[in-house]
Amino acid sequence: MNSPTPVRLAYAAAHVALAPGSDTALDWEVTLGLRHWLDEQGFGVAEAMDTAQRFEIGWLTARELIARCGALKLKNGFCAGAGTDQRPQADSAAALVDAVVDQCAYISQCGGIPVILPMPWFAQNGASADAYVDAYGAIFKQVKGPVFVHWLGEMFLPSLRGYFPGDSFSRVMALAPEVARGCKISLLDAEREVDIRRELLPRDQIVLTGDDFHFARTILGGDSEGPAPAGPPRVERWTEIGGRKVALGDFSHALLGILDVIAVPARRALDALVLGDAATFLRIMEPCEVLGRHVFEEPTRDYKAGLAFLSWLSGRQPDYRLFSGLEGNRDRLHYHKCVGLAYACGIASGDETLARLAHWMDEAR
Repeated sequence: MNSPTPVRLAYAAAHVALAPGSDTALDWEVTLGLRHWLDEQGFGVAEAMDTAQRFEIGWLTARELIARCGALKLKNGFCAGAGTDQRPQADSAAALVDAVVDQCAYISQCGGIPVILPMPWFAQNGASADAYVDAYGAIFKQVKGPVFVHWLGEMFLPSLRGYFPGDSFSRVMALAPEVARGCKISLLDAEREVDIRRELLPRDQIVLTGDDFHFARTILGGDSEGPAPAGPPRVERWTEIGGRKVALGDFSHALLGILDVIAVPARRALDALVLGDAATFLRIMEPCEVLGRHVFEEPTRDYKAGLAFLSWLSGRQPDYRLFSGLEGNRDRLHYHKCVGLAYACGIASGDETLARLAHWMDEAR
C-alpha cells in the first residue's frame, strides 16, 4: 500500500564533519553519511547552506558538496545554496547576478533546486529597494526554475543588516512566481513569516520556515500566537515543485537546521499531520522547539556547534569538531544543556550515547 502524500515539504539543512587531524578538510565519508541518514528519515537535504558553514568553507568545497550530494541520488531530493562566492571580488550588481545564475545552473545540473542565497554586497553598499528588485529580476530571467529565495537575518550573518529594504522582498517574490516557487525565511519572526506566506499563497508560492525558534506553530499553520488550532489548517490545493507534489494552505513548509538532529521525532510529528492530528504533532515538536531555541541562542551564528555535538553524541560522527574550530565558540554549559533537552526530545538515548556522554564528562573533570 502506498504511503499518504506528505502535507509538508521538509528539507533538513545538513552540517559538515572534519577529517581527522584537520581544521579545514572535510571527512567526506562522514559528511555524506549524515545526508544519507537524513534521507532515510524521510527528509530532503538542504546542501551548502549556512548550516554547512557556507560562508566559511568557500565555493570550491561547496561545489564539491553539491556534486557529491547530487551523486547520492537521494530519494527525497535536495536543494542547495546558490551564491556569489566563486567571484569574491565581484563589485557590481551585474557581476553578482552572473555569479548567482552560474551557481543556479550548476545546482540544477546536479539534480538540486537552487536556493538563492542573500548577497551581502547589497546591504553593505546601502542598495535601494529598486536595486534589489532589478537584480533578482535579472536572475529570474536567466534561470529556468524552480528556485527558492532565501531571506537570512542578520543574527545569522551580521553583514546582512538591512537586507531587502522597504517593500523589496514583496516585489521580488511577485516578479516571476513560475520561477521563484517560494522562499526560505530565517528571520526568527513568526508573525512576519505568517504575513509573508499569506501574501504568497494566492500565487501558489510557499514559505519554507527557517525559524528554529517557532517552527512548531509555523509548520502546523494558522496564526503565530494564541491558542493552537484543534486541527491543522486544511490543504486548499496542491502544486508541483521540482517534480514533487506540494500542499498549499495557511501553513509553512520547512528548511531547518534543527532538523539535522531532530529528524526522528520530527518525522513522527509530520506523519501525524498527514492524519490531521495537531495535538500529537505539537506534543512531539514542542520539546524539539525548546532544544532549537537553546541550540540557536545568541550568538545565533554559532548554532552549528550544537548540531555537531548532538550528532556526535548520537553516534553519527566520530567527534564534533567544525570548520575553523567553531565548536570552541560554545562553552561546556551550553553543551551540557543540549544533552538534557535532547533527552526530552527522545534523540539522545541508549547505552552507546550514555557511554559517550560519560567519557565527555570525565574529560571535563
